[in-house]
Amino acid sequence: MATKSTIFKANLQIADIDHSYYADHALTLARHPSETDERMMIRLAALAMNAYQLQSVCGGDGTLAFGEGMSNPDEPDVWLRDFTGLTRLWIEVGQPEDKPVTRACGKADQVLVYCFSQAAEIWWRGIQNKLTRPQNLGVYRVPAEASQALAALAQRSMQLQATIQEGSLTLSDAAHSVHLECERWK
Repeated sequence: MATKSTIFKANLQIADIDHSYYADHALTLARHPSETDERMMIRLAALAMNAYQLQSVCGGDGTLAFGEGMSNPDEPDVWLRDFTGLTRLWIEVGQPEDKPVTRACGKADQVLVYCFSQAAEIWWRGIQNKLTRPQNLGVYRVPAEASQALAALAQRSMQLQATIQEGSLTLSDAAHSVHLECERWK
């Protein structure tokens, strides 16, 4: 019998000072059996850093949610869809292949990749020249120290506060706080 996903619940309070976006999000994360806490928490951080687009791009009339990601390669890890069903934002986490990223650039207004781990630099050197064409693609590097610290915040039930100021994210619970400043590669 196949191992099922583990369900995590997060109440996320976002204070995005850069974009004047303040909202509470009740989220359900399904962690795939092969997914680590580190990757799952980067998905959550990526959602927090881009939640303001729910207001700025969709005027508040859209859906910001986790996609099937690892379970379905035709879906992103996080997406934002407007009320008409158009995909406005497609977020991938990890080190995806170039072809799925290029396909995603054709399906969404904006595609963001948040890569992490020690192998991120090697992955980027190998794929960088293949991803020069898409103009709607952004690639960010999550520092290893921050991504590992995010993993420590993972609990089956989470109460988290996300503060975005001057392009960086501080994600905290009652006991710990993680500061995350991504490096933009593209």
